[in-house]
Amino acid sequence: MSPAVPDSSPLVCLASESPRRRELLAQLGVPHLVQPADLDESRSANEPAADYVVRVARAKALAVRARGVQLPVLAADTAVVLGDAVFGKPRDRAEGVGMLARLAGRSHRVLTAVALAHAAGVAFRLSASEVRMRAISEAECAAYWDSGEPHDKAGGYAIQGRGAVFVEHLSGSYSGVVGLPLFETAQLLHAAGVPL
Repeated sequence: MSPAVPDSSPLVCLASESPRRRELLAQLGVPHLVQPADLDESRSANEPAADYVVRVARAKALAVRARGVQLPVLAADTAVVLGDAVFGKPRDRAEGVGMLARLAGRSHRVLTAVALAHAAGVAFRLSASEVRMRAISEAECAAYWDSGEPHDKAGGYAIQGRGAVFVEHLSGSYSGVVGLPLFETAQLLHAAGVPL
């Protein structure tokens, strides 16, 4: 575990190894340690997408806090939702290319829950955004997968990277789509007395 900001005492523990979440938290000027949560992130049968991301974010924060971490523990979880389908990280090439093909030419929702566990308990916020993709050819889907960028991204694309060329419109939180909604995160940190 190392501080995100050199020569600063950490104020929170981030329950994620995601470099994107670390960068976003650093944007708020919050020095932090990283201690990833290691838990089952499977969705329960018929579990609504919003309930799912909130449950997983809370579980991540509480799991790391239960290890004896004294700092407030911040965790997040993101899902891409198309109709009734919830897209997490693709398991393989076929699933990744298939996800992008299904999103192409349509609008989908991106839900990111952020949770903060501290001495007074655990609080959470939910960010919901709508993203519309342009039409994407099979060759583009395959080439994008082969770039390596979408392999560990919910929904199989990264709006902060090359995947941005597919995004026709975004309504909501850009940082929420990336994986850590800064408005909601700042609300939680402020309420817990963490200076920004």
